[in-house]
Amino acid sequence: MNKLLQLQELDLRIEAFKKREKEIPAQKKKFEIQQKRLVDEFEERENACRQLTVEQRTCESEIEQKQQQVAKYDQQLFSVKKNEEYQALLHEIDLLKKQIAVHEERVLTIMMKMDEMKARLEEDKARIQAELAGLERQCAAIDEELAQAVRGRKQLERERLPVAQQVDEELLARYKRIRQSKKTGPAVVPLSGASCSGCHMAVPPQKVNEILAGDKIHSCAYCGRLLYNKVDAEEASAEV
Repeated sequence: MNKLLQLQELDLRIEAFKKREKEIPAQKKKFEIQQKRLVDEFEERENACRQLTVEQRTCESEIEQKQQQVAKYDQQLFSVKKNEEYQALLHEIDLLKKQIAVHEERVLTIMMKMDEMKARLEEDKARIQAELAGLERQCAAIDEELAQAVRGRKQLERERLPVAQQVDEELLARYKRIRQSKKTGPAVVPLSGASCSGCHMAVPPQKVNEILAGDKIHSCAYCGRLLYNKVDAEEASAEV
């Protein structure tokens, strides 16, 4: 029984490593999602600045074109002979100047907004870079934890083989069946008074006596786990 308990201790530690190996990729995925969110956030702000820059250049181009048109109409004023043509040109010039004023006002608004956005962008850049650096460190740490878990599991699997070979074949087969059935947790549990410490159900007195005496290995009628006398196991372990 002592060798079986040693085997179970190794199996439970291997199980814990395997569980962590499954958890770590999901945890890293969360970090990667956070990283993408931060990168997207910064790119969105940069894109907003770029769009304003494009709009400003478009407005400035419109202003230049309209100013050229105004200059052209101003020259034409000296050559027209009819009053109707003269008034029509004045009307076009007035309309163009109003359009220029609208564009100039928009350019000023954009420039003020750009100044604010650039200042915020610098602050955001510093914050986002700091957060990304923190996430990079967390990813590196969790990668190392995964590597350690794999190394630890493989080492325990190597230690497990000689221990398993020292366990009675029939007992080992029973243990394996219970492990497969339970999927997780111990397959061998100590008596707790007259109860199974795995499911806390009562064990018949005769079985209790036989387990305490070490005469026979019994399993719990309710949960199927193998039962042992903790005192005997601790004494046997102390003698090793």
